[in-house]
Amino acid sequence: MSRFQHRGGFARPENALKRADELQLVGQKLSALQQLHDVVTSKKHRTWSKTYEEIMFKLIDLCVEMKKRNHAKEALMQYRNMCQQVNINSLEEVIKYYLNKATEKAEEARQQAESKALDAVEDLEEDAKPEDLMLSYVSGDKSKDRTDRELVTPWFRFLWESYRSVLEILRTNPKLEALYAMTAVRAFGFCLTYKRNAEFRRLCDILRQHLANMNKYREQRDITQPESLNLFLETRFEQLKTACELGMWAEAFRSVEDIQALIALGKRQPKQQMMATYYSRLTQIFAVSQSYLYHAYAWLKLFNFSRSFNKNLTSSDTQMMATSVVLATLSILPYERQLFGRVDEPSHEQEKERTIRMANILGFSVDKRVDFRSILTRSALVSSINSMNLLALVPPEVRSAYELLTSEFNPLELCKKLDPLLASLEAISSPMSAASPVKDLAMAQYVASLKRAAVLRALKQLSEVYSTMNIAELAKLVPFMPFGDVEAVVVDAVKYDYLQMRVDHRNGTLHFGSQQLESDKVRSHLSLLAKRLAKAAAMTDPAPAPAAEQQRAAVLALCRENISKEHSRLLARKQVIEKRKEQAEAAMMEAEREEERKRVAAAREQEMLEERRRREEAARREKERLERELEEQEMEEARQLLEQTRRKGKAGALVKDGDKLDRKALMQEALSERLKEAQELERKLARLAKNMDHLERARREEEAPLLEAAYQARLQDDKAFHEQQQQQQAEAHRLAWEVDIQEKQRLVRMGEDKSSFAALIISRRAEEFEGLRKQRERLLAERRAARKVKREIDRRQEFVKRSRAQVEAKIAEIEEQRRAAEEERKKAEREEQRRKAEEAAAKQRAREEEIERKLKEEKEAILAGRTAPAAPAAAAAGGGGGNRFIPPALRKKMEAEAAAAGGGAPAAAAASAAPAADWRSERPAAAAAAAPRPAAEEEDRWGRRDSAAPAAAAGGSSSSGGGGKFVPAFRRGQAGDEPGAAAAAPRSEERREERRDRDEPPRSGGGGYVPPSRRGAAGGGGSKW
Repeated sequence: MSRFQHRGGFARPENALKRADELQLVGQKLSALQQLHDVVTSKKHRTWSKTYEEIMFKLIDLCVEMKKRNHAKEALMQYRNMCQQVNINSLEEVIKYYLNKATEKAEEARQQAESKALDAVEDLEEDAKPEDLMLSYVSGDKSKDRTDRELVTPWFRFLWESYRSVLEILRTNPKLEALYAMTAVRAFGFCLTYKRNAEFRRLCDILRQHLANMNKYREQRDITQPESLNLFLETRFEQLKTACELGMWAEAFRSVEDIQALIALGKRQPKQQMMATYYSRLTQIFAVSQSYLYHAYAWLKLFNFSRSFNKNLTSSDTQMMATSVVLATLSILPYERQLFGRVDEPSHEQEKERTIRMANILGFSVDKRVDFRSILTRSALVSSINSMNLLALVPPEVRSAYELLTSEFNPLELCKKLDPLLASLEAISSPMSAASPVKDLAMAQYVASLKRAAVLRALKQLSEVYSTMNIAELAKLVPFMPFGDVEAVVVDAVKYDYLQMRVDHRNGTLHFGSQQLESDKVRSHLSLLAKRLAKAAAMTDPAPAPAAEQQRAAVLALCRENISKEHSRLLARKQVIEKRKEQAEAAMMEAEREEERKRVAAAREQEMLEERRRREEAARREKERLERELEEQEMEEARQLLEQTRRKGKAGALVKDGDKLDRKALMQEALSERLKEAQELERKLARLAKNMDHLERARREEEAPLLEAAYQARLQDDKAFHEQQQQQQAEAHRLAWEVDIQEKQRLVRMGEDKSSFAALIISRRAEEFEGLRKQRERLLAERRAARKVKREIDRRQEFVKRSRAQVEAKIAEIEEQRRAAEEERKKAEREEQRRKAEEAAAKQRAREEEIERKLKEEKEAILAGRTAPAAPAAAAAGGGGGNRFIPPALRKKMEAEAAAAGGGAPAAAAASAAPAADWRSERPAAAAAAAPRPAAEEEDRWGRRDSAAPAAAAGGSSSSGGGGKFVPAFRRGQAGDEPGAAAAAPRSEERREERRDRDEPPRSGGGGYVPPSRRGAAGGGGSKW
């Protein structure tokens, strides 16, 4: 009943968690698990909160402890739906916790099984017991196997099922790809740790199926994104590593195919370290499968890849890897074994497909127009070794073996020379560095295949020289292999048409060639003889002919002349090729980006259309479902009503088979029938109640005297029983009293001894109490003294702290006062500087205003002087030139004003000129400048020299006309004094120094300040302001 007691009855998950804890405390773990499972899987609780995470942790503990995998899987699936849109990290934590708990339980079970197996043996030197031997013979199992089956196997099965469940839960959510990859890697570790080959094979199939489904429904989840593809590749590389370590080579090859499919899907190469691991695993796989051709190509790719990208590879690693490439190439059989018996079109296509697939696995780009039989061949490998100069990297023994098996023609000595070289191969070993992708190399694995290749080469060369040979002679030529093995090699070679020979055991001979082979040789025996004779002649007489020597010298000279041009041409061609490649790559990348954009846009549009179609389809199906359910419900109600009426035998409600049911009519008839039934039932109940009332009244009348008689009898019995109990109690009390009196008489004589013993005990306890009391007082006194000393020390320390704080506060106050005084001083200085600057500015403004005023008065005086008639001296000179050009209209107006004014103009001009000179008399230097000075040496107050000043100052005695510059009236009077003009320049310098000392603006031209009013006042004909 506890399983269904609170199903769905908790409004809050916290209550369910508390209830589960209570049930777990009383030992009802199954009920607690069911409570939590019902809460998590309930449809009422769909919003994630932190409480659900705690519930999941508790539920996981219970599921792992009770091995309830299905409960855990259902809860995890519901929890995934709950939190995948809100808090995906919570699901990750719960799944990690689940896997950790399952792994811990499995490890504990394994350790417990090991300790139990050891504890079961009481004496390590004792043999097995007879019953144990009989049990092992009967059951066929060992003790450890039985223990593992009882303890370890259930937990391993639970852990394996947990991994499967988690992978199934995580496979559909792209946000959980990292957790999915981590779970797969942990599952690989489980299979590797406990050697679970069957589970590893199932795990690979599961991952392969998941990837196939995701690739099939790619419009819902795109696995070609770089992050997703990288996670899948890392998982497959870990799968390949685990398969190789477990020795499951078929599964390892399937993992290689999975990796190739992912690389082709993503159209980009994985990381360099991954590819190095990939090729190293390929060498192991092909070595185990004895596919020496693919094994050699894998070694060649690994060597090229490591030498190109692995900069930490040592010279020893390079030598060992180059040796492996050469030995793997030499181990390849000189003929191909046909995988298919018939040579027809289907088998040809299958072999072509297989070759192309293997080339893709090995990382070679294949052109389908090229013959597939020339893609991966032994001759191509030998050419690659020669072009890469790998023989310079290998040991001398390997180089000698390579020469014997590829180029030398010496069938009688080939195997004898190769025998010591093969023996020395086993000693060639060098530890690989940490940077090498291969950790261990064993050259001895190539010895058997090299012996087989040597025997085949020797037999091939013997077939070209001999037609018949003794078996004993052949056995002497092959010292490292018995003739039985040689015969097996011969049979295999003859089977695949590499050799044409037969063995005659009766005569002990070998016969090389056949009739067909001899006829083929006859066709070209003369040309072959000529070539070999020419080769022999060249060997016996190696001196070159003069013509050939001259031709060779000419060719060398031509090469020397054209080598620089050819080199430049090749460099230019290389640059052009690189540029074209870059352009092609850029165009390809742009095309890929454009294609990707189009694909993404099309996918997005398709997804939107599909989503809208799904919504419309879901709405339509939901509507149809509701209508159908409603109709079915109505039909079911009508059918039930029909059945009820048929069971009651109502003839009027019967409906024939095949007629349509009328729900309303049936409901109306059913209601009327129910009303009639209710009325009939009510009448029956009334009759039954009346009958029961009569029966009850009669029963009570009959039982009343019987009850009275029974009561009286019961009273008599109770009274007799009470008297009996009273008598028994009095007798027992009397006996107990007599026993107590006897005991008292026996103990009275011990009273004095008891009193003396009590007094002794009391006195001894009093002495002990007194001693303890004094000791306590002494301890209290010592504690009081110690507390007093401590209080005194604390007071002094507090006083020191307080005094120090006061001193520091005083110092801080003084420092603050000093800082404030400094700030006040600096502020006062700044105010004083500002005040001085304002005073200087005010003085400057006052001086400028005074200068403006005086310049204005001077301008007015000058304008007044211009209106006066011309001076008599100027009239006498006949020069009509003024200081500047005056228009005729203005000149007439000025003459009219002068005629009207009469002869007072000169006096007015002199009067107006007098104030203009007064302000200059304020300067001390101006007093000494009364004497006139030459105008050519004078710099006027506008900062320029006036060459026309002397003529103007001479009173117009010169006959030159206009064009002269304006000279003020107060200057004209000083121009004629030549002695005073000599001292004008020094005085001018003195005035400038005085102005500079008084911060006055200079009056000379130069770049000094000129007020606007002065600029306007100086607007004469020759002014350049």
